[in-house]
Amino acid sequence: MKIDNLFDLTGKVAVVTGGGDGIGKESCRILAAAGASVVVSDLSLEKANAVSSQITSEGGKATSFACDVLNEDDLTKLIDFTVKTYDTVNILVNNAGLGGGGRENPFNIDRKYVERIYAINVFAPWQLCKLAAPYMQKSGYGSIVNITSMASVNNSPAMAIYGSSKAALNHMSSNLAFDYGPMGIRINCIGPGATKTHALSTVLTPEIESRMLAHTPIKRLGEVSDIAGAVLYFAAPISAWVSGQFLMINGGGIQTLD
Repeated sequence: MKIDNLFDLTGKVAVVTGGGDGIGKESCRILAAAGASVVVSDLSLEKANAVSSQITSEGGKATSFACDVLNEDDLTKLIDFTVKTYDTVNILVNNAGLGGGGRENPFNIDRKYVERIYAINVFAPWQLCKLAAPYMQKSGYGSIVNITSMASVNNSPAMAIYGSSKAALNHMSSNLAFDYGPMGIRINCIGPGATKTHALSTVLTPEIESRMLAHTPIKRLGEVSDIAGAVLYFAAPISAWVSGQFLMINGGGIQTLD
């Protein structure tokens, strides 16, 4: 048995939403390093172009596409573009998301906000799964990785809408595993703990970090590479009999603030 073969994505085509920075960017890079051709999708075409250019400079294959996951037409165009460019879709990483950070005072948000969070965190992944699945089935290889959050299982103040949307994504994925399994498609979720991204940097202070690490056996915050490693695992042949699962990557603990 050659270990490299278990992680080899040569000839596979991957789509990553929110691929312009953070976890999405690192996921694009690691999938490309494993041999996949990657479509870097992001709201910002400038960011997507920068990531795809970096990948090609590193010897990988990538192209970029501007996509607003709130726009249903954009979701269709993203998959159409991928198939036109690379003939198929084998791997889908639903990374684009919105919310969190303990900013959701339940008395200061309205239905429009709730609908927006659910549209990005639940509907967009569902729609992209639906659009990509036929191509995955036809190609004989399909892996969907949904990036959720530790907020999907934690109980925290001012996080009700974000947390419940990510919990919905977890449960939707575990149920879709039954629908997609007979098609030869696996679907799994990754729940990042507190990971060093731009989003976290907007709320992180030394005091908050110290309080988080009090609940974290591995005494550091997550790096985007920690999450991307799990994306590669779920995308690659090594996890060929793994579906409907939720993997929390959080240093062995829960980064709560109490």
